[in-house]
Amino acid sequence: MTNALAVITLCVLMQVICALNFGKTYKPYSAKVFGFSWENCGMPDDPSVLKTLTLSPDPITIPGDLTASASGATTVELAAPLSVNVTLEKEVAGFWIKVPCVDEIGSCDYTDVCALLNQLIPPGQDCPEPLHTYGMPCHCPFKAGVYTLPTSDFFLPDIDLPYWLTNGHYKVQGVLGAMGKELGCLRITFAVHSNT
Repeated sequence: MTNALAVITLCVLMQVICALNFGKTYKPYSAKVFGFSWENCGMPDDPSVLKTLTLSPDPITIPGDLTASASGATTVELAAPLSVNVTLEKEVAGFWIKVPCVDEIGSCDYTDVCALLNQLIPPGQDCPEPLHTYGMPCHCPFKAGVYTLPTSDFFLPDIDLPYWLTNGHYKVQGVLGAMGKELGCLRITFAVHSNT
């Protein structure tokens, strides 16, 4: 997939399956994520779109194995500063409630995802698998083009998340932008059942 859309997907999915704690600690737990679906939510002329995204099994078990494939395209080079605005909502008593940003989890604005990528993967270090195997970059800038991640296997380890991000139905929207212009938008829905 385009690596910028990978950034959107990372920022969106990290609300449930990634633990970017930035020094914070929470109680680890195991969970099942089910009913996963996605859609592009941007304007018709947005330059970056996700074309396909497939995750299996359903439900996704954490910790556990995940198989994923994706493809996407961008018609413009994606260079710093790139921002991602994430809105996380949880269904409570039939109403969708916006979850605030707490310790970098929730409805958060990530103003410089290029810098975030440099924190996660220091420049000069090989890109993580499977990006390395398929010759995909993991740092800004990302050239215009079509990108494909073939079916790949991942292991999802125990994760650390706040106690309030547990059982329930969720909607997450990530908007990729630069210089005040929207470049792409991705919306994901899913449900979580935790064992705590």
